This record gives sequence, structure tokens and C-alpha cells, in this order.
Amino acid sequence: MLKDPVATAGLVAREVRSGTRDGAPTRVAVARRTYPTGREDLWQALTQPERIVRWFLPVSGDLRVGGTYRTEGNASGSIESCVAPERFDVTWEFGDVVSWLAVSLSETGEGTLLELTHESPVDPVFWEQFGPGAVGVGWDLALMGLGLHLETGAAVDPAEAAAFATSPEGIEYVRAAATGWAHAAVADGDEPGPAHEAAVRTLAFYTTVPEDTSGS
Repeated sequence: MLKDPVATAGLVAREVRSGTRDGAPTRVAVARRTYPTGREDLWQALTQPERIVRWFLPVSGDLRVGGTYRTEGNASGSIESCVAPERFDVTWEFGDVVSWLAVSLSETGEGTLLELTHESPVDPVFWEQFGPGAVGVGWDLALMGLGLHLETGAAVDPAEAAAFATSPEGIEYVRAAATGWAHAAVADGDEPGPAHEAAVRTLAFYTTVPEDTSGS
């Protein structure tokens, strides 16, 4: 799927911030990547259901401001704002956890810069275990799929995408991404040792082949 997994992971600039929302502490994972395409094309790839499914997951719902959306087998939420082709903000609701996702696009001399910001409530135990890579690596994989789709316009094969993280090249990619998130957490004030230990656990989470419990 990738000729150079480490170089592809390096296309994403990562930042971690500490914040607050409604008086409660949050941590914010920010991923930025420039794509060699126009802003309108990238906006369509991010917002049109028939294109989203080519690189991410099927999306359904009342896709307008004030409406709700659902990604197949993953999160759902509310659409809080949308200014085409510049920015949209949604809640990202998975299980009992509500977090906040914002995506903005800006034109550059090299194409279009995508900035993805995912703000999550602070769960000290979860953060100590996985750090920002828990959400960050998932978005790294999505941004990689988006890049592959934009190269050709074709759909990423779902079976190939599902198996990618446990392949040798996928493990290289996830390791580079998780390490990048650890560096970003340290830059925000986390202790280096625990931050990189959390990155190792994140790597294992994303790259371990699930056990076959079918009994066959």
C-alpha cells in the first residue's frame, strides 16, 4: 500500500495542547497535512458521503448543521458548524465519551493544508496508558487513506485497509506515527519516559492481530 511508510507518516505534523472546555481539562491532538489538490476537491472528499466511503467509512445521517451523523462501526455525533469549503465542527461520540472534532482547509502554494483538531476530556488513566496516540494514530491512518484516494480518485480497498496496520509496512507506519505523537506530548509538558512508553502501548494496540475466538 505504501512504498515508504516512515516517509508517509512524516507528511503529518503533530501537535498536542492542553485546554479546557466548560471548566473541565482537555487534551487536544492536532494533525496537519498538505495535499497536492485544490481546496474544493479536498472539501468534497471530506464531506460527500459517496467520496468519504472511498477512503474512510460509510457515513449516514442528517448531514447539515444541527443534524447528526453516524460512521459505520465507529463514532457518531452532531454537526455543530460548517462553512464550505473552509471548516466544519462536529462532536465525536464513541460509547459514553463525547469529544470534539474540527477540520479546516486553507490553500497553500503546494496545495491545500488540512488541519484536524480532536479535543478530548482528560481521563488520567487512559492518557497514562496510551497518550495522544490513542486518537492520533487513528487519524494518521485515515489521513493516509485520504492521500491514497486523492492520488488516483479510486477507492481504498476495505479489506486491504483493515489488514494494513498488522502488515510489516503498517507496523512501520504506526510506530513512526505513535512516536511522533509522543514527541508532541513531551513538547506540551509530558514526561519523556512515560510518553514514549505510552507510544509503545499504542503501537501494540493498533498492530496486534486479534485472536480468533471462533473456535474453528
